[in-house]
Amino acid sequence: RKWLARNKRITLHFIPTSSSWLNLVERFFGLLTQKQLKRGVFTSVKELEAAIGQFIDQHNKDPESFVWTKSVDQILEKIGRAKAALQNV
Repeated sequence: RKWLARNKRITLHFIPTSSSWLNLVERFFGLLTQKQLKRGVFTSVKELEAAIGQFIDQHNKDPESFVWTKSVDQILEKIGRAKAALQNV
């Protein structure tokens, strides 16, 4: 807490466990890294920001809906099994 008080730029965000929506975020950052940033040479933050913006603009030109392959009940059942398994560890 003391460290956070001294470092005002840092904010902790607590998220729920089993946050499957984060998989989509992780995948997006993976695509950004693979298609735009990997092997890139950026000599300034401004250049890096421009490259990221360019990727986002291109990515958003052809949006695709994400189709969940499991029902809500199946997801909740799996979460319940995982929580039960963790309690037995």
